[in-house]
Formats: sequence, C-alpha cells, structure tokens
Amino acid sequence: MFKILANDGIDPIGKELLEKAGFQVDTETIAQDQLAEALKNYDAITVRSATKVRKELIDAVPNIKLIGRGGVGMDNIDVEYARSQGIAVVNTPAASSLSVAELVFSHLFTGIRFLQDANRKMPVEGSTQFNNLKKAYAKGTELSGKTIGIIGFGRIGRATAKVALGLGMNVLAYDLYPTETEITLDFMGGQSVSIPIKTVSLDEVISGSDFLSLHTPFADKPILGAEEFAKMKKGVGIVNCSRGGTIDEPALIEALNSGKVSFAGLDVFDNEPTPLAEILTHPKISLTPHIGASTNEAQERIGAELATLIIEHFKK
Repeated sequence: MFKILANDGIDPIGKELLEKAGFQVDTETIAQDQLAEALKNYDAITVRSATKVRKELIDAVPNIKLIGRGGVGMDNIDVEYARSQGIAVVNTPAASSLSVAELVFSHLFTGIRFLQDANRKMPVEGSTQFNNLKKAYAKGTELSGKTIGIIGFGRIGRATAKVALGLGMNVLAYDLYPTETEITLDFMGGQSVSIPIKTVSLDEVISGSDFLSLHTPFADKPILGAEEFAKMKKGVGIVNCSRGGTIDEPALIEALNSGKVSFAGLDVFDNEPTPLAEILTHPKISLTPHIGASTNEAQERIGAELATLIIEHFKK
C-alpha cells in the first residue's frame, strides 16, 4: 500500500478517490522542521502553499517518489531539483482558474463602488452621517466599456479575460510568450461566441488600461513599481491575486495617496502572513487573505485532479 501525506490537507473527494484506489492518506499537518523524519514513512507528499519542499528536505527523504501541489504555482517546491532526483512533481493548474478570476472581479466591483471603505464606515457612522456617506460614495463607475489589462495570460489570466468580456469590457493582455488565442463565451441554450485576443507589449497594457490585474508567477523584482505607476492612466484600479512581491507596496501606497491609483484589490502580500499595517489599514485597498482558489468548487476540482494524477503515476 502506498502512503501519502497530504500535509496541507486535501478535499474529501480527492481523499476518497485515493483510498478507493488502495492508497493510505494521512491529513495530519506535520511541522516543517519535523517533515524530514516523518516523510521517511511515506511514498508521496501533497502540499498547498504553506509547506516548503526544498533541496534539503528532498535529500533527506530519498524514499519519496512524488510531490503534488494542489494549485497552480510551485514556488514552494524545488521542482527541477526534485525531478533531477527522479521524483515526479505534479500540480493542478486549471482547477482554480475560475475561482481566482471571480475574486479579481469581487475586488474590482468593490473598488469601483468604494465598498471597502463603506463597509468600514457604515457600522460606525451610518446612523449619524448617512447623508454624508451617501454623498462621499456617489461617484462610482461601471466596468462595462472600460479596458482591463491582464499581465500574465495563462489559464487564470484567460479565465479573467472571459469574465471581463462577458461584462462588456475591452481586454489588453501581456505575456512573456506572445500569443494569439480565442476566448470562447458560452451561453445558456448551447450558444457560444469566440473573441480573438492578441497579446501586446507590457508598456501598452500598463499605459492603455483603466484596470490592471496581475496573473504572473513569482518574480525576482516587482513587475509594477514607481516607474510603471508613472506610465498608468490617472485613476487606474489595480488587482493582485497572483503572488506577493509582484507589486512594489511602498510605491503602491504612494500612488494611492497621490490619486494616480484610485484603488487596489490585494489577495497576496509581500510579508505574508504579516502584511504591512499601511496596506491593511489603507481606505483605498480592498483586502482578502490569499483565498483566490478557496472556493468549495475549486477545492473539489483540485482534490479530484490531484488524486487522479497520483493514481496515474503509481499505477502505471
């Protein structure tokens, strides 16, 4: 019987699939500094973003045959080194795309109607300053007819484009690997329409967009910093549901304070799990605690896909 440690948990559907296939699945979380010893009793480990699987750990557990990542990015795994040691590394890049895309638009709708600030002030001032608050939040805007710039046009970027097109937005997209593709919108009754999208330069996306959404992997330096903010339209809205470190946070705060950026929506942060206080308390920032893929539907898809990949590897 193969033994798997799902150290960051796995959806019950995935666990059930693995157990029906004859695997033993343990979901008790083991502390990072105790993993080297514990993993000597397992054939595989699955992680999300919390557990790190670095070279030192890989060297300490030569019995491990597979590392599974429930999600997209694998920044917490030394992927190439693991594979060089004959260890399979698998992930589930498609399973959470829609969930992340919907969170992007949760932040966008929040920002254009000042909900992040209204939800803070209404409980405190709503009964005494109602008319003043009504006036303060009366100049919202609509997404329809505006341009969204998508930086990183992989699966999640394309899912974001699909929602944007459905709302009547124009899409500008940038990717490290230029591409031409079609985004297909499916409607009730079996009808669909395909819309061609061609990626453009990063400068075109930054300077030509009313809203920007980041969908890139971890970067050595911020993708959006003071130089990029200077090129943006005045009043741009920015959403980051990708990776902490892709936005220069002090530069973002300065841009928000100056009015260059009208609002930001952040699901990821430089200093997770202890984001900057200035970020957490800023009235123009909508905040979520890294929950992009955390919907019931996405977790079911992730668990099922991960289980299938593991079964296929060990049964082949």
